[in-house]
Amino acid sequence: METNHQSEAYKPGDIVYVFYRNPHTQDVTHIQQAAVVNNPDNPQELAMFLYETYYPLTQEMAVYASEEEAEQAYRYYFGTASEGSFE
Repeated sequence: METNHQSEAYKPGDIVYVFYRNPHTQDVTHIQQAAVVNNPDNPQELAMFLYETYYPLTQEMAVYASEEEAEQAYRYYFGTASEGSFE
């Protein structure tokens, strides 16, 4: 499965969906909603605002425009709970 991510396609105010790995329990990953904003350190660049933290919006990030897209990619990469594949 390939991700179709182009940071130029997003603008400040857009809502996107990303995978977020729990920093305290590394084997737990969730789909999380994030906001696209201007990077406060470099206003010419975009960032994602997630859990009160800014992350530069780069080509290395798997960003999905809809929750359905993110859920489909999640199932592809991690399986489902019934399969026991959350790594």
